[in-house]
Amino acid sequence: MNIVLITPSGPTSRTGNRIAATRWARILRRLGHRVGLAADYDGRPADLMVAVHAWRSAGPIADFKARHPARPLILQLSGTDIYDYLTSDPRPTLRSMELADRLVGLNDLAWRVVPTRLRTRLSVIHQSATSLPHGNQPSRRAVVVSVIGHLRDVKDPLRAAKAARLLPADSRIRVEQVGRAYTATWAAEATAEMAANPRYLWCDDVPAAAVRRLLARSHAMVISSLSEGGANVVSEAIVAGVPVLASRVDGNVGLLGGDYRGYFPVGDTGKLARLMRRIECEPAFVATLRQALRQRAPLFRPAREIAAWRRLLAGLTD
Repeated sequence: MNIVLITPSGPTSRTGNRIAATRWARILRRLGHRVGLAADYDGRPADLMVAVHAWRSAGPIADFKARHPARPLILQLSGTDIYDYLTSDPRPTLRSMELADRLVGLNDLAWRVVPTRLRTRLSVIHQSATSLPHGNQPSRRAVVVSVIGHLRDVKDPLRAAKAARLLPADSRIRVEQVGRAYTATWAAEATAEMAANPRYLWCDDVPAAAVRRLLARSHAMVISSLSEGGANVVSEAIVAGVPVLASRVDGNVGLLGGDYRGYFPVGDTGKLARLMRRIECEPAFVATLRQALRQRAPLFRPAREIAAWRRLLAGLTD
C-alpha cells in the first residue's frame, strides 16, 4: 500500500509523537509498504492514512476522508488527546476518532476514556524498545536519578528536582534531566533550580545516544507527568531494567502494571522523595522493581510491535 503518515510538527524532532511516527514508518516499510511522512495532507494519492494525534491532526484527517471516504484511516491516540482535549476541546478530537476506521492506544488502560461506541475500533500497540548496548550499569560516583522528557506543563518536569531537596544531607542522589524547555519560562525555572539545588543538573536537549547513556548509568528514572498516553521512555527503561518511579496516571499504569510498587500520587513531592531514598538505601526494594520490569519487558519487544501492526493492517480488509 501507499501510506501517508501524518504527525504534527513540534519544537524539536525528538518529540514523542515524531519519534513514534518515525519508528512506525520503518515498521510499515519493513512490512512492504511505501510510506511518506508529513505534517499536513496535500492531497497526494494514498491507499491509507496513519495519523498521530486526533486533535492536532484533525484537519488532515477530515481532508483525507472528504477526498477518499472509502479509504481506511488509522488514528493513534496521544496522551493529550484522551487525557486533555477529549474533555477540554472535544469536538475536533471526537470528530477525528469517529472518522478513523481503527484507533491505536499506547497503554492498556486507554480504553477507559474512549467513548463506548468506538471501543471496538481500538487496538493497543505498545511502543517497543531495544536493549542498551552494555545494559544498565549504574554510576558509582552518585545515585543517578534520571528525568528524560521535554520541559512542559503536562510533564511536571521539576518534580524530581524538588523531591531531591527533601533528601537528608547524607544522600548521594543526583537528579539529571535531559529535554528541551518548551518555553522560556521553563528554561528559566530549570536554570534557577540548578543554581539553588546542588543535587540537580539540567542538560537541555541532547542526542538520542546521550539519552541512552544517561539511562544506562541511572539507578532509577522518574516520570512525573500529569497525564501520559504511553511514553516510549518508559518502554526503554523497562527493557533496560532501570527502576521507574512514576506518577500514578493511566498512561503509566497501563505500561508498568497495576501492582507495580514504584508509583507516587501526581504532584506528591514527599512521596517521590521517599521512593528516591528507598532506591538509594533499600536493595530489596530495587530488586522488587527490577523483577516487575522483567515480567513486563516482553510486551515491548520490537517483533511484537511489528506483529501488532501486521495484524492491524490485515484487519482493515476483514
